Amino acid sequence: MAGRIREDDIAEVREKARIDEVVSSYVTLRKAGGGSLKGLCPFHDEKSPSFNVNPSRGYFHCFGCQEGGDVINFLMKIDGLSFAETVERLADKYGVQLRREDGDAPERPRGPARGRLIEANKVAQEFYAGQLETVEAVAAREFLTSRGFDQDAAATFGIGFAPRDGEALARHLRGRSFSDEDAIAAGLVAMGRSAYDRFRGRLLWPIRDASGDTIGFGARRIFDDDKIEAKYLNTSETVLYKKSQVLYGIDLARRDMARSSQAVVVEGYTDVMACHLSGVPTAVATCGTAFGDDHARVLRRFLHDHEEFRGEVIFTFDGDAAGQKAALKAFGGDQNFVSQTYVAIEPDGLDPCDLRIQKGDAAVRELVAKRQPLYRFVLANVVTKYDLDRADGRIDAMREAAGLVSSIRDRSKVDAFAREIAGMIGVDVDDARREVRRAAARAERPDERRAAPATAAEPSRPQVPSLRDPRFSTERETLKIVIQHPGAVGRVIEGVGPHDFSHPTYRGVWEAVAAAGGPAAGAKDNGWSARVRSSAADPAVSSAISELGVEPVLTPAEPTPTYVAMHVYRLQELTTMRRIAELKSRLQRTNPVEHAAPYNKMFGELVALEQHRRNLRDQQVKSQ
Repeated sequence: MAGRIREDDIAEVREKARIDEVVSSYVTLRKAGGGSLKGLCPFHDEKSPSFNVNPSRGYFHCFGCQEGGDVINFLMKIDGLSFAETVERLADKYGVQLRREDGDAPERPRGPARGRLIEANKVAQEFYAGQLETVEAVAAREFLTSRGFDQDAAATFGIGFAPRDGEALARHLRGRSFSDEDAIAAGLVAMGRSAYDRFRGRLLWPIRDASGDTIGFGARRIFDDDKIEAKYLNTSETVLYKKSQVLYGIDLARRDMARSSQAVVVEGYTDVMACHLSGVPTAVATCGTAFGDDHARVLRRFLHDHEEFRGEVIFTFDGDAAGQKAALKAFGGDQNFVSQTYVAIEPDGLDPCDLRIQKGDAAVRELVAKRQPLYRFVLANVVTKYDLDRADGRIDAMREAAGLVSSIRDRSKVDAFAREIAGMIGVDVDDARREVRRAAARAERPDERRAAPATAAEPSRPQVPSLRDPRFSTERETLKIVIQHPGAVGRVIEGVGPHDFSHPTYRGVWEAVAAAGGPAAGAKDNGWSARVRSSAADPAVSSAISELGVEPVLTPAEPTPTYVAMHVYRLQELTTMRRIAELKSRLQRTNPVEHAAPYNKMFGELVALEQHRRNLRDQQVKSQ
């Protein structure tokens, strides 16, 4: 069995796999100054972007959840891969030939590796696409034609056909060296008495992740004698395919979403196709499930949706009862977005695909352009259920609408919604506000009103100061230079040691730097930053290293020797000042008559330290 991957090959992978390119497959990044990029963190939900990437140093760090590291750490975290799987995946993508050392073999992961499953889905998609051209697929091609899609459209979206022979794909995968275990884990094949294809005699849409890898399929019934009556079947949950987190068309829409800060959420595969072909390239759809919180998080990352930058999310629903129910659900999740939410409903109840067939591409674009605010649509649907010419009808309408509004977690929107209620129903706005407050009080759970029971006081623990405390600004800037620009440090850093860092975390960072060979080693090693992070045993220190690796240095250009020297001398001056303060305190506590010898010794040390401090100050002035 193969041994461990060689360290120099891992270093080459880190060098060639640009972290900004890899991260951009999952997060929309924008320039943040100082050579850094910023976006919404994919590891926790946030309203303002705190996720930073420093391409020059190959580091990412989130100032919100403290996740950080290099390109390998990022992929391991976001895709749930092992270290070896991540290195192999990046090596394959960036053309690095991996060599292995003799010795103990790594523990084999349970089941096929993720890369193997992606490759199996890729081979399956190519097989299905080829089958669409066969005689057996006439019905599939006729369906596409009837929906207004030609051969070029089918090729653009990778559409295919699953043969009615229940083992055609299984045989094909075996011929391409995939085991039945691989095919089953990928969701392509199931096991009965023998392995058989999950999809048979159906039109297939490949479902891809944001990077363009096929991770599953959606299959439509086209034959009347299909034994499975469900119109649509989707890949079952696998390591790759999580329906609550998948959006069909995200691979094609993500760049236009980032450019326009707009996302259009439709209900089906053909609706996505119709929108893209009509000039609405930001359309996506859920896959066999309702739009939920996880889908919202995916959209927010690509919309760059945060407090300082607002876009728009447009839902398209049918005008029937099911569409109104879907709108209510979307309204319930409205607060997931900072972006404004809208709804686009065609008056005749046509979905985007039917609209394109009957009225052309321009009508699809017009549907999106004539969107209306989601909250207005939802409240109007509530209000229209009541006879507003009657006083009791107005009261009942106000009560139901207020109950809906009171459920909104974003309290800043409540007053605006109360005004909408008042205008729609024809009541005083203060009455509407009062009804919303009453609805909120009724919904409040009793246990939330009770005061929390008193608990015994826990023993106090020493609080570690914030890393951003101004007292440690020189320590922070010096370490940023060391982590990001080790080649610029030079010999001036040689006099610095752990004692120069008063913050325990910064002291730990310096110790990790020293363990990795110091700045001199970093000047010759592109993977040195990752090596520094791996030298840190304390998670707080590890997090600080990635944080220091992405935060811009406070100089517009590459740090000059004088800039470096100024910070190093200031750092050493602060250390000297702390020693002076300690020595003065000891002198004050020492009787010069009774303890003349130690007193005189300390006084001499104090004079020497004061002279050293003045020299450091002079060197700072010269370096400016």
